[in-house]
Amino acid sequence: MQEIRVFDGECLRASLFNAGAERLFVTFRQRVAVAGEFEDRGPVRNMTRHGYAHLHIQPRHNDWYINSETKALSRSLKELSKGYGDVSAMGFSMGGYGALRFSGALRLNRLVAVSPQYTIAPGVVPHDRRRKEAEAFDAALGDLVRYGRHDLQGVVLFDPFRKMDLSHALFIQAVFPDLQLCRLSCGGHPASQVIREGGSFWDLQSLLRDGPLNAARVLELHRSRRRLSRTYWQKLARVARQRGRPGLGAAAEAGLERLEAAQEKVQ
Repeated sequence: MQEIRVFDGECLRASLFNAGAERLFVTFRQRVAVAGEFEDRGPVRNMTRHGYAHLHIQPRHNDWYINSETKALSRSLKELSKGYGDVSAMGFSMGGYGALRFSGALRLNRLVAVSPQYTIAPGVVPHDRRRKEAEAFDAALGDLVRYGRHDLQGVVLFDPFRKMDLSHALFIQAVFPDLQLCRLSCGGHPASQVIREGGSFWDLQSLLRDGPLNAARVLELHRSRRRLSRTYWQKLARVARQRGRPGLGAAAEAGLERLEAAQEKVQ
């Protein structure tokens, strides 16, 4: 499938696939361990084969999409989005912030944001200690109040046992009141790890595409998969130890042992 570079800068890039579709699905690169290069990315076929164009937006560095090209990208996205009757998006962590930041320019209708951030501006969100990246962050240019689409629909997924992610989710809902908060206990960061391990990650995209997209449906996915998730049992055991609940900890350890025994039996 042909890639069309709708924005090709030194700091930001936007690649479009299946451009002639009537609906647009947008993804955003999340923070990477080693930054400095753009990634090679193909289309999300789970969406393009159902009549969506796919737009992937990525920064070269872990700068949270805020740099000298942010305004130019916003103008490009505003023009591009005019050609689509429906625009939806998914973003993880830094990518979730990117989706919120450009939601106004994209005329975004629906969003699945997984463990997104509200800002990395120092001193705003409790428990956020991204000191190095925060030093160069332009809080005004990254302001979600100014640049976000406030009537945006969708869900914000987060693990409530991660204090920082909980704080960011509450800040985000204050600005985007129509986004439903979805507490995926022991889901980790990003909070979709249990769903992914259970083999239902693409179901999130299907909910975004076909609905119903709400917190209750995502929570149902999480609960249906956590029994088979090593991440869930490990994190539940850790939470139990931290909170002094030995009974819960024992149950979590037993769940992990059952899972490991079942996996060994299959092998």
